[in-house]
Formats: sequence, structure tokens, C-alpha cells
Amino acid sequence: MEGTIKTLKEQGFGFITVEGDPKDLFFHKNELKGVNFEDLKVGDKVSFEKAESAKGLNAVNVSRI
Repeated sequence: MEGTIKTLKEQGFGFITVEGDPKDLFFHKNELKGVNFEDLKVGDKVSFEKAESAKGLNAVNVSRI
């Protein structure tokens, strides 16, 4: 899937907006592939997979496009 970084928090997590989906997806810096959290910016396009966790759907294997 593809989306856009909507929010980045200095604690090492953020949210991704997916076009056509009203709910943003949470991601943690441990799920980044090929990019450091500090190098991401709001508005960056990313690809990812969805995975179920105890708190709902999360984005995993997140990489910048």
C-alpha cells in the first residue's frame, strides 16, 4: 500500500494517511525499512503493509517512495 506521512512525533512514531481511508495508520520507527526516522518529513510518500496488533491496525515495513 501507499500513503503520506501525516504526523511525526519525537518519541519515534507517527501516522500515515491513506487516500480514501478515513482512519490514519500508526507506525513506529522500528518498522522503518531503508530510512531513518530522523530523515522522514511530513508529506513524504511511503509504501507499507498493514498488520494487526493488540491496539488495531498498524503500518509495518514502511519505506519512503
